[in-house]
Amino acid sequence: MTPPGDDNRGNFDPLVAEGSEPAFESWAVSPERRRNMQANRSRDTKPELRVRQRLHARGLRYRVAVRPEPTLPRRADIVFTRQRVVVFIDGCFWHGCPEHGRTSFSRNETYWNPKILRTKERDQEVDGLLTSAGWTVLRFWEHDDVDAVVSAVEVAVRGVSSDGRVT
Repeated sequence: MTPPGDDNRGNFDPLVAEGSEPAFESWAVSPERRRNMQANRSRDTKPELRVRQRLHARGLRYRVAVRPEPTLPRRADIVFTRQRVVVFIDGCFWHGCPEHGRTSFSRNETYWNPKILRTKERDQEVDGLLTSAGWTVLRFWEHDDVDAVVSAVEVAVRGVSSDGRVT
């Protein structure tokens, strides 16, 4: 039998344990919502995996979820270190997509609106820092066409389009 608060993977959640005070106040509406939010991946998302699979099939090799600059506390989804190209595949919800992102929330609006705004500001900040450090920054939305994303990345990395034209 699994003790309360243990998820069978060695992760202990103080907010779930019976008979104990939480280590901190959670922003989540409920313990169920908190578990749901904790399950969201920061890497290896489906859109990211689709892009990586196609890039690999085209013979491109890259690093995954690494800091392009050691002093930068942010990780890029895909990094071509020799060519100094970084690729971010942003989720519509988390990064405030103008097409699919939410503009209003029924719960915790005072939490979500500033959070998403800060994420958008941080994205711009990171883009500026990487660009000034000599990196080519490519950002795509999770809903963008995978073939179009892969073609754009290939042009940035190889300097040649898939039909052989030098860019």
